[in-house]
Formats: sequence, C-alpha cells, structure tokens
Amino acid sequence: MFRSLYSKLAAVITGLFCLVGLAIIVVTLFSTEMYQQEVNQRLNRKLAEQIVAEKILMQDDRVNQNALADIFHMLMVINPSIEVYLLDTRGKILEYSAAPGKVKRSRVELEPIRAMLDNDFTIPLQGDDPRDPGGKKVFTVARIPEQGRLQGYLYVILGGEIYDNVVQKLKASYILQLSAWMIFASLLFALIAGLVLFASLTGRLKRLANAMDAFRGDPGHPPLKLPVIHRRGRADDIDRLGIAFTEMAARIEDQLNLLQKSDAMRRDLVANVSHDLRTPLATLQGYIETLLLKEDDLDQAARRNYLTIAIRHCERLNKLVSELLELAKLDASDIRAQREPFNLSELVQDVVQKFELVAKEKKISLSTSCQKNLPFVNADIGLIERVLENLIENAVHNTPPGGSVRLHLTPQQEDVAVQVSDTGHGISAKDLTRIFTRFYQLDKSRKSDLGHSGLGLAITKKILELHDRTINVASSLGSGTTFSFQLPIKSSA
Repeated sequence: MFRSLYSKLAAVITGLFCLVGLAIIVVTLFSTEMYQQEVNQRLNRKLAEQIVAEKILMQDDRVNQNALADIFHMLMVINPSIEVYLLDTRGKILEYSAAPGKVKRSRVELEPIRAMLDNDFTIPLQGDDPRDPGGKKVFTVARIPEQGRLQGYLYVILGGEIYDNVVQKLKASYILQLSAWMIFASLLFALIAGLVLFASLTGRLKRLANAMDAFRGDPGHPPLKLPVIHRRGRADDIDRLGIAFTEMAARIEDQLNLLQKSDAMRRDLVANVSHDLRTPLATLQGYIETLLLKEDDLDQAARRNYLTIAIRHCERLNKLVSELLELAKLDASDIRAQREPFNLSELVQDVVQKFELVAKEKKISLSTSCQKNLPFVNADIGLIERVLENLIENAVHNTPPGGSVRLHLTPQQEDVAVQVSDTGHGISAKDLTRIFTRFYQLDKSRKSDLGHSGLGLAITKKILELHDRTINVASSLGSGTTFSFQLPIKSSA
C-alpha cells in the first residue's frame, strides 16, 4: 500500500495535519477558557471588597449570620455561579454559601490570597477550590478588619460548580462548533492542496522511475520523454536527475550501438581472416602435397615452380599476419607516435625506390614532385614511412599497365601537404566511405591476389589518427584516385 513515494508522503502529511488540527482545537479551547477566567477575574476584582464595605460580617471574632445570609441570598439571585466562603486568619473555612456536603476542604491556602491582596500577581490568579481537593479556581478576596485588627477573609470563587457546567455548555456552543468546523475545513483544504502539490512533484519522479524501469528492462527501448530544461540554472533536483538520466541513457545507447558495430566488425574480421588465411594455406598445402606425391615424376623446373609458388603464399601469409598484428597494436594503443623532425622529401625518395622495380615490371610511371628546401616535418618517421608504403603500394596495385603514380609534396603555412595520385580505374561514390574498412576490396575478382590483403588503408588511417590527422580521398570511376594528408611543420621555437 505504501510502496510509492506519493503514498508515503500522503500518509505522513495526513497524520501530521490530524495532529496539528487536534493541537489547534485543544489550544483554542484552553485559551478560550483561560480568557474567560481572566475576564471574569478582572470584572469582579473588587467584588469582595465591596461586600465587606457594605456588610459587617464578623464582630468580636463572631460571624454575623444575618449579614452573611443576606449576602448569600443576594449573590444567588444576581450570579448563581459565585460561591462565597468566610475564612479565619489561618485560612480555615468558617461559613460558606454552598449546599451541605459540597465542600471538601476545611481550609484554603493563604499564599494566593496574600498575593492578590498585595497586588503581586498576574491575572488569572487561581486559588484553592473548596469543592475539589485538588482543584483551582479564579477568585477575589477581601480582608475583614475590626478596629485595625484582622478578623478573617471573604473568599469569593468566581467560577463555581455551576460555572463548570456553563463552561461545558460553552464548549458545545454554536460559536465553538463553528470555530471547530472552520479549523477542520481549513486543515482539510490545506491537506488537499498539499496532496495535489505532492502529486505534481512526485508525478515527475514516477515518470522518471517508469522510464528507468523501461530502459532497464530493454535498453533498446527509448526512455519516456522527459521535459527538456534549456536553462540548467532554473532546473530543480528532479529536473537535474531527469537530465542526468537522459544523458546517461543516450551514452549507454551509443555504447551499445558501438558494441554492436564492434561485434559485427569482429565477426567480419574473423570471417575475412579465416578466408584470407585458408586460401594461401590450402594452396600451399596443395603444392607441397603435389611435390611429395610426384617427386619422382617432376623435373627440376617443375619442382622449382611449385616451390616458388609455395614461397609466394608463405610470403602472403607472413604479410597478412604482420599487418593483423600491426593493426591490433594500433587499436590497443600500444603504439605511440614518437615525433621528431625529419626531411620528408628524403623519406619519400627512399620509399619510392622500394617500388621502382615493381612499377617498372607493370610498366607504370612512378614519380615525385616537391620544391627544393622543403621544411622539416614533426612526426614519427617510422609510422609515416609505413603510410607512404601503403599508399604507394595501393596505387601501384590498382593502376593498370601504362598508367602513372605520382607523389606531390606542397608546403603550406603550418603543414606540408602530401598527395599520392594514380591513373587507375577510380572508386565509385558508394565505395569511397568503405575503402578504409578492414579487408574491404573494390575488385572482388582479385580477392586471391597474393599481394593485397585489404588492411593497408585501415592501417594508414589509424597511423594518421595517432598524429591527430585525417586522410582524404578524391576519386571517380575512370579518372584515377588521389589520397592526401598533411603533416605539421617543425616549429622554429
């Protein structure tokens, strides 16, 4: 029943309002009664003195019964709630106006009496109630002197037993009932307003909790739409909690998407690696088994041809495994770019010399273009050499006989731009976004080519990312391809 925050808050505030309402009613009744006693005592403060001044109540330490009877009769007619007691100097009750058997005390404490006579008190001042051994009532009192000598006290209770009944009737009066109903209505209105306010506040928490439950059960399920707070300075705690959850859910969704893409790439990688390893291994195994089976039937030239092909497949396997290990290191961030200044034009010339023989065999023109006194660049010379090798190898691989591959170095304000252009078949627009994907090859019919694994461009992109650089490609079918990137010039500082 009290599982939700709203139900708990509603129960707490309802109980609190009930306690507050009860306290208000009790305080109201108590203050009303005390106010009535205060007013009664103020109005009748001189009553006892006036009676003593008009009547001789005691003479020669004897009670004047006739005068006392007249006073009792007069007060019963005027105000039946007043009770009159005649006390001696020690507070002993000598006579009283009450019915026989009603008085339970034989004497009255004199301390409140002396306080009133000395005007050393705060209204309402209460004294002993002779009808109640433990009760207190407001009173008025006067000395009864004779020739300067104190004979006793006239002790007047202003709210006697009849007054108690009147108070009970007042508590059930229309005014008090109306006041109680007004207090009850005010508290009920405040309670309903509080519950509505709590509902509006906890409603957002409930929606947020539902969103979290839905997201926890199915991360692919979009979270409930939460209000967007454009000005974070005006957001309260619930708004900030909703914003934090929305941002967290978005990050989790992005991470899940990345994991799914990574998983798909992993499966593709395993499939591609398996295929690329299986093909040369199967070929290598076939040629070796042929050599073993037909060793006596093959002449020297045939055996040499079989061994040459087997060596080429071994070289391909070695290259593929090396590139896979290199790419794995780059992905795991095991390799850091060790930047140092070096002459880029000299590095380009060295790399180009490695491919001159291959280019000449394919009848491809391989050339470089750069101005003299090219500024030094600040980069990892070993990794940049690998980038240049991959781009030149890719260009030579995809350029038909009679074509050309050209490297062009251009100094800029803060960088040196490197371009590797070829006159090959070009790349279609749909393939441009995928050429840096691992094992992706444009010409599927050449999949079994011994010199191309589909990892070179992926490695190139990763190396340039280590240098905080990007690689760009421009190409169209039939017009060749140009890869370009920039390297920072060595700072003069």
